Amino acid sequence: MHALIIHAPRDLRIEDVPTPEPDDHQLLVRIRAGGICGSDLHYFNHGGFGTVRIKEPMILGHEVSGVITRVGRNISDIQAGTRIAISPSRPCGACEYCQKGLQNHCVDMRYYGSAMRTPHVQGAFRQEIVIDRSQAWPVSDELTDAEASMAEPLSVALHAVNRAGPLLGKRVLVTGSGPIGALIVATARRAGAAEIVVTDMNSLPLECASRVGADATVNIAQTPDALDRYAIGKGWFDVLFEASGNAAALCGAFNVLKPRAIIVQVGLGGEMTLPINVIVAKEFDLRGAFRFHEEFATAVELLNKRLIDVRPLISDIFPYQESLSAFQTAGNRSTSMKVVMTFD
Repeated sequence: MHALIIHAPRDLRIEDVPTPEPDDHQLLVRIRAGGICGSDLHYFNHGGFGTVRIKEPMILGHEVSGVITRVGRNISDIQAGTRIAISPSRPCGACEYCQKGLQNHCVDMRYYGSAMRTPHVQGAFRQEIVIDRSQAWPVSDELTDAEASMAEPLSVALHAVNRAGPLLGKRVLVTGSGPIGALIVATARRAGAAEIVVTDMNSLPLECASRVGADATVNIAQTPDALDRYAIGKGWFDVLFEASGNAAALCGAFNVLKPRAIIVQVGLGGEMTLPINVIVAKEFDLRGAFRFHEEFATAVELLNKRLIDVRPLISDIFPYQESLSAFQTAGNRSTSMKVVMTFD
């Protein structure tokens, strides 16, 4: 079968790899669609991010959907032919954090397409993959393969919103409207936020944010002082979701946050220097949001019922044979949002 393997920055190859064999407790899945994530782009463009670097060839990809083609003989609750979204998260289940229900902090996590450990965890941009039964979540007949592949980024957004606590009636600011930021908008709207304002440096992401529920959008590149009116009276917003990973976006939002506002940092962009005096004086609550676990099941249910519609975020679909074009397109935020590849 074919797989998309990264060897070095900009060195992405389509290569033949062995077709896997499932054991009695596993499923063989034909991959149908896969979305290109920000981490995939970091591997493609730079060979990694931060201290995480490619040390050996690695199959990319973790946002995928497919159809079950073979079922292990000890599995009876799901059948071949079932279309599924695949959770790329495989916690060990035995460590301290798994036992406490914090599986996203598993000390022995195996997450598709990750160079965080060596040997690297091979990803899911391939024609076939063997998965555990716990990774398979059936999707509705009405959902396209591309939509089903969005379950993983939606799970990230759901986890971020869960980290913020109740949003009913809250005023929310989202800085950074890439796919995760836009999905946070959709999720916050579903969670009952009274007002959602979104900032970004490009027009297309802001247009997408409006289509999934933002009340107002601000292009910071064009109108850098547009948030100033929200700073009156010690601030306007109850919650900030920082999804850009940009220190200027995070610190620039402090003036428009109310005292005791909750800040959820979702974006990763390197180390930041924070104005601690402001955090102390306004009693901000700074929280991180990393990956997800139980939210994947919720994401699939929301997609199946179209309670969250991700179609406005899917900007381009390429066959995997055109993977270089797909990655180049995905890297241009002014012209694309979520780029999905098909593996038929």
